[in-house]
Order: sequence, then structure tokens, then C-alpha cells
Amino acid sequence: MTAILELKNIHKSFEVGTVNENHVLKGIDLTIKKEEFITIIGGNGAGKSTLLNSVAGTYMVDEGAVIINGKDSTYKRTNERAKDIGRVFQDTKMGTATRLTIEENLAVAVNRGKKRGLTLGVKEKQRELFKEQLKFLELGLENRLKMEVGLLSGGQRQALTLLMATIVPPKLLLLDEHTAALDPKTSQMVLKLTDKIVREKRLTAMMITHNMEDAIAHGTRLVMLHNGKIVVDVSGEEKKSLTVPDLLALFQKNSGDTVTEDALILG
Repeated sequence: MTAILELKNIHKSFEVGTVNENHVLKGIDLTIKKEEFITIIGGNGAGKSTLLNSVAGTYMVDEGAVIINGKDSTYKRTNERAKDIGRVFQDTKMGTATRLTIEENLAVAVNRGKKRGLTLGVKEKQRELFKEQLKFLELGLENRLKMEVGLLSGGQRQALTLLMATIVPPKLLLLDEHTAALDPKTSQMVLKLTDKIVREKRLTAMMITHNMEDAIAHGTRLVMLHNGKIVVDVSGEEKKSLTVPDLLALFQKNSGDTVTEDALILG
């Protein structure tokens, strides 16, 4: 199956040459095939967010290659990678424009990367598309197209952001702890919606989480980082049968260190 993302010997350091120098990613090799949904877990400082930012182009890697959809993107900036990548952040206010309506936000998402004028006008044909897509969320937002996004709850807003990131299906969807700022019930709602969108739109996705149970329950493959390296990589039947104690034992066996579930959640 086609590789959507290839990371080859990725290294990334910060504050190089100072007493605070921090070598965060240490030779990451990772290939993600089309329609794989990878959950990424690891403690504080393991390199999870740095990894996602290196894929998105927020950070330029110090060494190695980033291949996205068969194209060498190592030296491409965020805006150059944006046409291939959709992203949802932890902050529910990122990814949407507060003062614009739901339909205006969706119009921006549909037109992302296209040459267009300054008008935010929504055509009737687009409006029908938006209603259809919003019904998919099962939150009743299809009846509130004219509502300003700033009036939505955190969960509604994150669900809308998820739709905006995928309304034009990206080659790769990056989910950067996108449920961490939500209460437990809303978090599970958004995770369930994430599963549905990734599955039905046949997307390729990477999702960072601190929650080991969520990492096991969602996605088709689980990757665990520790000190800038991949120490666990499981998929298929092995992942389906995995439990939290199994994962902790696998981590200890492969890394030589110990970690508690609390350490990951609090990390």
C-alpha cells in the first residue's frame, strides 16, 4: 500500500550550542501507509509534539528526510505542506475564526489553498454541502449555519474544527491532543467522531494522546515514544488485544525503563 508519510532518520534539537541544548528527536524512522490511523503516546519530553510539528513544517528538522505523499518535503514550510495536511490542535479556539459564522468558516476551509477574492459569501450549492457535512456530526449544527462560531461550546467547536480540517480530505490528518482541553464526556464524543470521520473518509491520521486507554482503543496502530525514540510500534491483532498492563510491560522490555500510566497522563 502507498506510503503517505516517510520519516527517515529524523533528528531535532533546540537551543543548540548552549547549556540548555536539548536533543528531542533521535533518529526517528517511521513509515505510515495510506488509511493507517496511528495513535502516538509518550511521557512529557518524549518528543510527541516535536514529531508532529516536524511533519507539519512548523519545525525544520536538523537531519533526515520528511517525505509526504511521495514528495520530499524536508525543506518545505508549513504553508507549502498545508495542501496535503489537515491539523486539529488542543486549543479549541485554533482552527476556527470566532467572529465568523459556521458557514463562513466552512467556506474558508473549502477554499483553502485556492485563489479567491476577499468575499466570504456562501453560495447556495455550498450551503447544501455544508448542511450535509454538518449532519454527519450529529450535533444539530446544520440548523445553525448563521451562528457565530464563538457562541459554540468547546466540544461543538472542536467537532467543527475537525470537519473543517477534513471537508476537503487531506493526505494526512494531524491531531495534536485535540481532546485534551475537553471534559471527559465531551472528549469521548469527539474521539468517537474522529474515528467515524477517519474511517468513512478513508483518511490517514496521526493522533497524539496522553491517555493510554485512548491510544489503545482508537486507531489501527500504536506508537510509543521515549527520549526521542520509538520504543513500541504495534498494529493489527496485537494492538486489538493490547491492555494497559501489556503496554507498560512492552515499554519496559523495549526501553529498559519503567513508566506508570499516571506519568503519561500527567506528562
